[in-house]
Amino acid sequence: MKRLVMALLFCAIGVGGYGAWWWWQQRDGVKAAEQKGTKGAKGGRGAPLVVKTARAEVKPMPVLIDAVGTVEPEHSVQVRAQVSGVLQSVLFREGDKVQAGQMLFQIDPRTFQALYNQAQAQLARDQAQLENARVQQDRLEPLLKREFITRQEFDVAVTSTKSLEATVAADRALLEQAQIQLEFTRIRAPIAGRTGALAVKPGNLVAAGAGGGGAPLVTINSTDPILVSFSIPERQLEEIRRYQNEKETRIEILPDRAGPVAAEGKLVFVDNTITAQTGTVLLKTRVSNRVEVLWPGQFINVRIVLKIEPEAVVVPEVAVQPGQQGSFIYMIEDGKAKIQPVKVSRQIGGEVVIAEGIKAGDIVLTEIPQAIAPGAPLQIADTANAGKGRDVKGTGKGKGKKSEESGAKGEGKGYDASGTK
Repeated sequence: MKRLVMALLFCAIGVGGYGAWWWWQQRDGVKAAEQKGTKGAKGGRGAPLVVKTARAEVKPMPVLIDAVGTVEPEHSVQVRAQVSGVLQSVLFREGDKVQAGQMLFQIDPRTFQALYNQAQAQLARDQAQLENARVQQDRLEPLLKREFITRQEFDVAVTSTKSLEATVAADRALLEQAQIQLEFTRIRAPIAGRTGALAVKPGNLVAAGAGGGGAPLVTINSTDPILVSFSIPERQLEEIRRYQNEKETRIEILPDRAGPVAAEGKLVFVDNTITAQTGTVLLKTRVSNRVEVLWPGQFINVRIVLKIEPEAVVVPEVAVQPGQQGSFIYMIEDGKAKIQPVKVSRQIGGEVVIAEGIKAGDIVLTEIPQAIAPGAPLQIADTANAGKGRDVKGTGKGKGKKSEESGAKGEGKGYDASGTK
């Protein structure tokens, strides 16, 4: 019995000692975790976000209207045969640039040459008869005065002369017609331009006329100058008409919206009606195209420069962010991030013109960190990379070696983003 009591007593003492040891270990772990968390929290609150920035600038910027247009030739001619016959030869290559009056096709001229020769011979015959009739009239006229012949005989001679004069005039007309028909066998370019694809090859029979000839032999499009047609919404028509005759108003043609301007021109046509289905109005501009950058049928970007705004506030495109309430930017104010709503006027290339929200000299963020939030401390990337510890909060140069080491870690004080102390 005594042994049992002693065993229970030893067991109770062991359990109590183990419980005390366990409680002590748990308390030390909690304290260590709390100390570690406190240090981590302090370290996180003290590290500014490194950002890239740019300043809002004031400079002249154009007031623009953008549209999509179509290039079309100022003159386009479908070349067709005006006489029927076998196409003997083609005197150019498909796609060649030709000049006005240049020989393009030759139709077999033998039939028309024979008709021309026949008309020429008939004219010569009737001219000879006319000369004989005039001589006969001149011979009879003095005889009539002496009354050696009757008046009727003389009138017959006069009538014959006039009849032959009319015949000769008709022969000249027939000869001219035959000459024209012969000329039509040589088909020439009516305008200067670039040729398209051939519809008929040599050796084929071509028919005269637009209806009987079927497809045209070739189509010639003028390429310099060239027209660009485009449509704008009817609400912008009044603004365009207001600036239409201004010197600085011009139309720029851009094959690529982000690329250079290919050509410039003036507005040459405003349609006299608005398309009811689309609510747009058609406009055209004429531009020089000597190097043929523009091609008929090509879709092109059109930029209408109405005027130049002398003092526009401009920021990089990457600084403007879309939001549910409209566009906004992140800017630096007192060394901290701030969300600033803005009103975007227009975008030109990689720059955005701001109508409201910021002013010249404001510093905006061009790269937005994921962890950014309003009020977060910021440090400009170039100053951080310089290793001089200039964050956006203020001034202060390091003293001695210790200060230089602190600056290398990005903890020193420096100039803020606006350049003030």
